[in-house]
Amino acid sequence: MTDLIPSLASVADDYDAVFCDLWGCLHNGQTPFPAAVAALRAFRAQGKTVLLLTNSPRPKGSVIAQLARIGVPTDAWDEIVSSGDATQYALLSGLVGNRVHHIGAAKDETFFTDLPADAPAFPIIRVPLTEAEGVVCTGLKDDLTETVEDYRATLLMMKTMGLTMLCANPDLIVDLGERRLYCAGALAQEYESMGGAALYYGKPHPPIYDLARRRLAALTGQDEARILAIGDGIGTDIQGGIGEGIDTLFVTAGIAAGEFGPDPARPDPARLRAWLEAQQLSPTYAIPFLA
Repeated sequence: MTDLIPSLASVADDYDAVFCDLWGCLHNGQTPFPAAVAALRAFRAQGKTVLLLTNSPRPKGSVIAQLARIGVPTDAWDEIVSSGDATQYALLSGLVGNRVHHIGAAKDETFFTDLPADAPAFPIIRVPLTEAEGVVCTGLKDDLTETVEDYRATLLMMKTMGLTMLCANPDLIVDLGERRLYCAGALAQEYESMGGAALYYGKPHPPIYDLARRRLAALTGQDEARILAIGDGIGTDIQGGIGEGIDTLFVTAGIAAGEFGPDPARPDPARLRAWLEAQQLSPTYAIPFLA
């Protein structure tokens, strides 16, 4: 049974660290949520650790820059791990060869330039699709105007060539203010429906959690920290946390807000319970907004 709680503070004593999602929990892509910032600051003030765990396809440095642009203060978090970070390690291990085609926006270029210092020194050559050994998808080239259907011909060619896609963001959709946009996960899902092979490195898949645990241990010196995973994605944040055997806090007013009644600040407990049963997932806790 999922407990609907009023605040992070009400359960904070049970945890040493949180793995907190960004989009939908800490900000909406344009502005931070003040109550969420205050909650994470208060958690850190108790000597606990906030690790921001995001399915952003861009590496940690780019995520830090984005948070700064939209006004998320640096004292609300200790460390960041992105899906882009985890995907870089896979790419630089030679998993899909070194001749790689990129599907994604110009804003994602740092995926290929801002590389982790401890990554393998594997040469990556970016090529047209017709010359590729594999594909890295960080998202749509223009997520403000394009849809998955715009990529059908590209995906069919990839399937014909037998190429594997590295998906740097398993999210299907994201809300930018009031707009709903497609993410790399939507392209990977479509590719798999055609019979293509896609590999995922963000939530809910293990690679991003393995990297997060390593960075948390390096930061705190603890190998067995008590962790709470926070997020609004039932199939990413919550499913991933449950799969890792850690407690989870589901933010109901995020991407699934419309499922729980007309007032996001007051989710209907019966509707929430029925929806979670339909998802066949049971978060440890739920909360309207991170606060």
